[in-house]
Amino acid sequence: MRYLPINKSFFIKNREAFSSKLKKGGIAIFLSNDIYPTNADGTFPFRQNNDLFYLTGIDQEDTLLVLFPDATEEKHKVILFIKETNEHIAIWEGAKLTKAEAQELSGIGTVYWEKDFEKIVHTLLLDAQHIYLNANEHGRAEKSVQTKEDRYATHIKQHYPLHSLERSAPIIQDLRVIKTTEEIEQVSKACQITGDAFQRVLKFVKPGVYEFEIEAEITHEFLRQRSYGPAYPSIIASGKEACVLHYVTNNKICKDGELILMDFGSSYGNYAADLTRTIPVNGTFTPRQKEVYQSVLHILKQSTLLLKIGNTFENYQKEVVQLVEEELIKLKLIDPQEVKKQNPDNPLYRKYFMHGISHFLGLDVHDVGVRKGAMKAGMLLTCEPGIYIQEEGIGIRLENDILITPNGPLNLMESIPIEINDIEKLMKK
Repeated sequence: MRYLPINKSFFIKNREAFSSKLKKGGIAIFLSNDIYPTNADGTFPFRQNNDLFYLTGIDQEDTLLVLFPDATEEKHKVILFIKETNEHIAIWEGAKLTKAEAQELSGIGTVYWEKDFEKIVHTLLLDAQHIYLNANEHGRAEKSVQTKEDRYATHIKQHYPLHSLERSAPIIQDLRVIKTTEEIEQVSKACQITGDAFQRVLKFVKPGVYEFEIEAEITHEFLRQRSYGPAYPSIIASGKEACVLHYVTNNKICKDGELILMDFGSSYGNYAADLTRTIPVNGTFTPRQKEVYQSVLHILKQSTLLLKIGNTFENYQKEVVQLVEEELIKLKLIDPQEVKKQNPDNPLYRKYFMHGISHFLGLDVHDVGVRKGAMKAGMLLTCEPGIYIQEEGIGIRLENDILITPNGPLNLMESIPIEINDIEKLMKK
């Protein structure tokens, strides 16, 4: 692997926490992701199933995990299945993990080859009462492709119809939403790499560069620091394109007088950073750009203070909306009298701020978790207000990654420049 591995004690603790939530006689099965085809004999790069990685630390295809706390034999309470290397694989792809290497990474003592999975698991299933299967239950997931998990669920329903089927997702999502020290270390490293890429960009940007050249500088910095690469497609949006929320074409020339909205983050050890900064192409903000930028920065600072233990997500959203409306009134974009009589189902601020203020962050960029009820220590969220004025060709978004702690919100991107004076000073060097 490219990144430095996480200590196996982390994965051992995660498995123990998950297993403690299973019903008596429950067995849980986790599968790695498919390798998806492109065209002809091409494939996309493999990306491990995040739940499986969270429980094992194994970053290899054709990997399976079985958790059966009530197994008769001690060695079958936790079982890892991995792909066996053969001569063809060794020559064409390179050797896969040995059993000893997999044991060291995961802390799992019982490791079998993947080819033996069906035979061994069939015997165990006959002793189980409840079968826990995993699935992507993220609220925004678009399920247009059948996954290995989907196929296996169909197999289980056909061959073990009298067992009680249970969902693993609610259990593992409750665990993953609270970040441990090990996870914060990974995200902090991803943030540091991302910050270094931003510093690199500040020295590189000038009128006439292409957006994709900026993207290349960012990716270069990611790769040279052991990052897998971007945690998500980088948004490098200059001029009016900054008002397109998920603009990833990145093919325009950056012109004098324009702003560039850059939303990017590195992936380190499968954990994501998520940063947004907006800078002037020529290194100096115009008076109007400064005015809008300061409004967004004010919303960011005040919203960050609301990310604290005990605050509810519902209250957080209401207070952020009030902050946004106040700044839009200052910018003379909405009329205070109109705000008082606006349709609550179609509020005026939505014309200039149309996305959410925060999302969970972790193994997934939009990480698992339910944004209801009270905030808890260990939750890691982005904070990303923006103001988009299409008629003026101005789009400004600023984003940091915030950890909720007993001592208040902790900005994991505190060292990354964001103040106007700092941006302009660094771009003039």
